[in-house]
Amino acid sequence: MRNKEGLPVTDNSQNGGSQNNGVSFGRDADTQPGKGPFIPKSPNEALRPERVPQPPRRSRKARSQVVIFFNFLMTMAVFVCVVAVAGFFYVMDSYQKPGPLAANSNFVVRSGAGLAEIANNLERNGIVSDARIYRYVTTTYLQDGQTLKAGEYEIKAGSSMKEITALLESGKSILYSVSFPEGLTVKQMFQRLAADTVLEGDLPAELPPEGSLRPDTYKFTRGTNRAEIVTQMRAAQERLIDQIWEKRDPDLPIDTKEEFVTLASIVEKETGKDDERAHVASVFINRLNKGMRLQSDPTIIYGLFGGDGKPADRPIFQSDIRKETPYNTYVIKGLPPGPIANPGRAALEAVAHPWKTEDLYFVADGSGGHAFAATLQEHNANVRRWRKIEAERAQTPPATLDVDPEVDPTANN
Repeated sequence: MRNKEGLPVTDNSQNGGSQNNGVSFGRDADTQPGKGPFIPKSPNEALRPERVPQPPRRSRKARSQVVIFFNFLMTMAVFVCVVAVAGFFYVMDSYQKPGPLAANSNFVVRSGAGLAEIANNLERNGIVSDARIYRYVTTTYLQDGQTLKAGEYEIKAGSSMKEITALLESGKSILYSVSFPEGLTVKQMFQRLAADTVLEGDLPAELPPEGSLRPDTYKFTRGTNRAEIVTQMRAAQERLIDQIWEKRDPDLPIDTKEEFVTLASIVEKETGKDDERAHVASVFINRLNKGMRLQSDPTIIYGLFGGDGKPADRPIFQSDIRKETPYNTYVIKGLPPGPIANPGRAALEAVAHPWKTEDLYFVADGSGGHAFAATLQEHNANVRRWRKIEAERAQTPPATLDVDPEVDPTANN
């Protein structure tokens, strides 16, 4: 037999051979098992490209627009999450890593400044790298009730945004101070406040009463108003006076707190030695009890020059001693009408608890202290000794205002 291409084919069924029962032999036996007998291809058929089987058609459910849309949403959600996580770690790393500041720097947060203003100023001054990161993270960092407080702060070199926030939230700003030694007048204290360049604002137009400001050191932050310091000083002095006045000795010849402060101001101006104040106070208490004039030098000066104080180049003349002023205790009897300075705690304590002595006089002893005496005779001897010391120093002795040797201060005229 011949096939359709004209090639001879052996018919096994006719020649008594066995049938292959549909089993292929040769190359097709491996590639097409169970496909029937091997049928050779013509050269043209062998060179003709075989048809590639089409992929299976997608189901209608897979081709649905809703499914496609939700697949898109899922993809975008995953993308956004990845970006958000990456952004979060970047922002938090920027907030916590060392900042760009190369050297310690002072930074001022003005009163009433908002977070946006603070953040922009921090970036403008090269303290943080990104104002937006600082602003947004700080907003979440601060808990309810926490704020960035006004003041001047020292920012350390390389401080992170987190460290800066903790510092500004703590309120631990740079503190300045202004000091007032004991014995200054109100006007002299105001002059110090006016000269301080860190303080701001005007002083009260009206001077507080003499003796109403407490001598002390006051700390404040940049931008503090001068009037605030005055308010603190008055409140502190009032508390101090009340506290000491309540515990005073019961037999003092002083009836009011005003008289108490007045005598303390005289003691303050008479001596700067802590161990002498109570002794000086006892002299004045003894004189008040005996009806003697106090004859205190500083009262003459205050009567002449008031709160401005005596000019350094202006000597005290003998005529000044007898000049009538409301404060001159060489002329008036008893206490002057008000304090002559602002006394400190030590002077107030000395008047509230004076030593128990019989002394009525004191004069400088040449060592920075005073020599005390109970009688005029002893006092005159102390005065002569003081004048001798002054003469040996080849200096013109200042007028001794305590008492002249020839004058008896017990006289009532």
